Amino acid sequence: MKPLLILIAGPYRSGTGDDPVLLDRNLRRLEEAAWPIFAKGHVPMIGEWVALPVLSSAGAEGIADPLAEQVMYPTAHRLLQHCDAVLRLPGDSRGADLDVAIARERGIPVYHSLDEIPSVADVPVG
Repeated sequence: MKPLLILIAGPYRSGTGDDPVLLDRNLRRLEEAAWPIFAKGHVPMIGEWVALPVLSSAGAEGIADPLAEQVMYPTAHRLLQHCDAVLRLPGDSRGADLDVAIARERGIPVYHSLDEIPSVADVPVG
């Protein structure tokens, strides 16, 4: 099996009221899945890793900026054109639900736990 590019989808903005501390906490939760995916021989991807620098470089003043609607969801949707799978983490998230719907439309596997993700054989890890 070749390594997969796996989009980690879950709550980022949901339930935060755009509080930076809560946004950061949600991003850290998403990132907690990165190492286990990498250790299985795959490449983890989180849409915010791409979208937030794009938003910032466009001059937006944070996630509540009106420009965010043009960047946040569209980034994940563009990434899904390159991803081989999605890991849907628990929690309410309109964006993550959209990611899952797009993945299913495209025939991309959707995993709901790290245990469901297959390992690449003979992967050297740290």
